Amino acid sequence: MRKHAIFIFLKLIKLVKPLTHIMLGTITLGSIGYLSSIAITILGGYALLNVFGINTGISNSSITVTVLLLALVLSVAKYLEQLSGHFIAFKLLAVIRDKVFGALRRLAPAKLEGRDKGNLISILTSDIELIEVFYAHTIAPVSQAIICSALLIAFMCTFHYTLGIIAFLAYLLVGVVTPYINTRLGRRAGREYRSGLGELNSYLLESLRGLKEILQYGQGENRRSEIARRSAEISAKNKLLKNKEGEAAAFTDLLILGFGLIVLVTGISLYDAGKIALGDVVISTITMLDSFGPVIALSALSNDLLQMLASGERVLQILEEEPMVEEVEGKYSLNREKFSGIECDKVSFAYDKETILDHVSVSLPNNKIIGIHGASGSGKSTLLKLLMRFWKVDQGRISFMDEEQTDVNLINTSSLREMESYVTQDTYLFHDTILENIRIAKPDATKEEIVAAAAKASIHDFITSLPKGYDTAVSELGSSLSGGEKQRIGLTRAFLHNAPVLLLDEPTSNLDSLNEGIILKAIEKECSNKHVVLVSHRKSTLSIADYTYEMASGRVS
Repeated sequence: MRKHAIFIFLKLIKLVKPLTHIMLGTITLGSIGYLSSIAITILGGYALLNVFGINTGISNSSITVTVLLLALVLSVAKYLEQLSGHFIAFKLLAVIRDKVFGALRRLAPAKLEGRDKGNLISILTSDIELIEVFYAHTIAPVSQAIICSALLIAFMCTFHYTLGIIAFLAYLLVGVVTPYINTRLGRRAGREYRSGLGELNSYLLESLRGLKEILQYGQGENRRSEIARRSAEISAKNKLLKNKEGEAAAFTDLLILGFGLIVLVTGISLYDAGKIALGDVVISTITMLDSFGPVIALSALSNDLLQMLASGERVLQILEEEPMVEEVEGKYSLNREKFSGIECDKVSFAYDKETILDHVSVSLPNNKIIGIHGASGSGKSTLLKLLMRFWKVDQGRISFMDEEQTDVNLINTSSLREMESYVTQDTYLFHDTILENIRIAKPDATKEEIVAAAAKASIHDFITSLPKGYDTAVSELGSSLSGGEKQRIGLTRAFLHNAPVLLLDEPTSNLDSLNEGIILKAIEKECSNKHVVLVSHRKSTLSIADYTYEMASGRVS
């Protein structure tokens, strides 16, 4: 469901609350700057009238001194306004990034599985950056326009109320009506532009990750053509937004000249009627033509606001999205020393409407290696994710047993994750050293503990054979290591974490038979006092299991 622009504005404004005092200072300084600039022009008009012999009651020497003081005030006010405005903007962008990362953490992994990663990257980078337009160039300008317009309307009324009414209509049309219409007409284009840019980022990211396959199968030209096509579409949408910006700017300039002419004609009529002096006609016309600065700033914002609204909507969707699995805090913490096993009682689970597990009941006692065998898609990996509480069961119950039998949904998430080590088929490696990639399993681990864990996973000799050993940098996505080497680093992490429950999802799928035998022997040796669940579609991998469950079509036997 699309959010209304006002709803997006209000949600973003709420984030300014802790910095309200600085924002008020920014608004005040900006208003002083605008009024000083306009006053300088008006005083110039009074000086010109003095030159032509029209008595204004103000000497040119006084005007000169006042103009110099106003110029000083203008420069200081504008500098401080920019400084405080951008301080607020960048401070809040940091806050928003923190909130978005926090939201993604809450949503992971259930809500993020299958989510377009390129689009998420676009939200975290360019979309959040565009919100800076709102904080640095929208809130303060809108407030300044209201303050300055109100004071200028009052000033015009000192000549004649008719001129004040004209000024009110001029500011309303230039600063409110025109930007509103332009935003309404171009919002869809802005939304499509931001969405298309996110999709292009995803396509580029996918192309980079699959570069070897693209070259292998001769798809380079097709990919290049598709990138060019998508880039052209994005360029066309951006051109449309720029055209709308140009049209709005031209129309705004026309309105300013038109209202300047209206004030001049009205002033002459009032002068002929004897209601105002000739000097008032000149000063009111000069004021009208030079007073649109604050409201022009609003009109110029309309195109930026088109993209900002689209970006703000995408960011708010992430912040407001509800996780499928809430983290548990303040409930039950498992007793590691008295932990005795896990029970799955008639567990059912479906992805959307596709049933994966159907009334599965298994007993997973402690100090045993439990094998789960089955073909791909039979629900083996899904069961492990439910044990980790990455997903919640639809029906049935998963219980962890220590001093009592506790539903997994009532166990504090931090306690549950401390009790479990989970090795997946695909081990993700960060762009860091091998040492730090292993240490993620236990941030305070010593070098000796890491080396011992690597030796258990039979990868210590390989690591020490590298030029920099454990300080060797891993390239992005771990592409500098083989699948088997990455899998063994994943197992090293599990050994380092040293949790009572070890969940292994196809831990030897990328290993040859010799290395598989070495790893299985290490698992059997090191996990004699642990609760091990070993998932595999290969029966040779399950040879070390104390007993094995067979899974097929979501059922277990």
